[in-house]
Amino acid sequence: MDGNTLASRKSPRPEGMTTPRSAKPYRRIAVLGMGSWGTALASVAATTGCAVRLWGRRDALAKAINTERRNVDYLPDAPLPEGIEATTDLAYALADAEAVLLVTPSRTLRKMCGQIRAHLPKNVPLVLGCKGIEQGTGYLLSALVEEELPGHPVGALSGPTFAKETVLGHPSAATIAFEFSYKDRLAPQDSPAARMSVTMSSAAFRPYISDDLTGVEIGGAVKNVIAIACGMMTGAGFAENTRAALIARGMDEMKFLAEALGGRRETVTGLSGAGDLTLTCSSLTSRNMSLGHQLGQGIPRDQCFDGKKVVVEGEVNAISVVDLARRIGVTMPISEAVHAILHEGADLSSTFVELWSRPIESEPRALSIELDHPASRPASRKERT
Repeated sequence: MDGNTLASRKSPRPEGMTTPRSAKPYRRIAVLGMGSWGTALASVAATTGCAVRLWGRRDALAKAINTERRNVDYLPDAPLPEGIEATTDLAYALADAEAVLLVTPSRTLRKMCGQIRAHLPKNVPLVLGCKGIEQGTGYLLSALVEEELPGHPVGALSGPTFAKETVLGHPSAATIAFEFSYKDRLAPQDSPAARMSVTMSSAAFRPYISDDLTGVEIGGAVKNVIAIACGMMTGAGFAENTRAALIARGMDEMKFLAEALGGRRETVTGLSGAGDLTLTCSSLTSRNMSLGHQLGQGIPRDQCFDGKKVVVEGEVNAISVVDLARRIGVTMPISEAVHAILHEGADLSSTFVELWSRPIESEPRALSIELDHPASRPASRKERT
């Protein structure tokens, strides 16, 4: 390569692109949630030089992380860098934090907000590492946090990232999204999104910045439901054609729900949408894909994961996503099918037969064509002969 390496080569900057600006990283980070993804984000932040306090409820696990430099329960084969201090003391974890990553399960997030309210430093930005839509209210998680913890900038980190691969340093990319104020647009390098992005940037972990918080959150919530659908069909014995169709049409469901709530289609085609959807629907490493795969094989829900109680976000999200879509009039047939199987006792095989025999539609909705599907009606006498 004539003495040059890929790392030393510089691509010409496209005409009209501004010169990069410098942003000030956060140096003291609290990560709330000692599961696999919380531990992975703590690892990324520590790798970039942050002092990280990782909070969880289990004292034995916290002690193991501090002494063995591993999360022995969730990521036993992934060594953790120096700079992470695990603790079960919530007030201590949050003391002097310049930014907080919330990586607790989505269903417990509102309760978690109540617990940290008294300990949060003033105006500290809050970054969601969990994904979902709150049942009952239909709130995106950012809206939930804004209601419970007013006065704090709220954003989200989302993308195609398995925790173990992230900790092991495999090149990974994600999106960090905050809504941009007028002040943020005048000085974007000082925005929480920019500062959090440089905070989490390492040789292996590459964040991108977005101002479309709604689009990023919708991608994160819906992709889990679509992954269960892909797992169901794969477990039932279908192959790549089927999975590719579910991914593509699932992304369409994400786009229309995001647009209806003020998000952008462009965001859904990025890392937090198409990227995360493709990863989650392509590997049994994903608990969502794995649950669907086991159900597709005919394993009863209570016997999945060898009978262990495993939290599968898409299982919960199926309820809240479908409820929200129905409430605002967005059609999401794949999500509806998953909801029916998981929560209404619908038969898996017949539900997917009905999904595939829905009326034939045009792919660009502007074309506005809908035709009866031959498989959805009894064949006429002439057709049978």
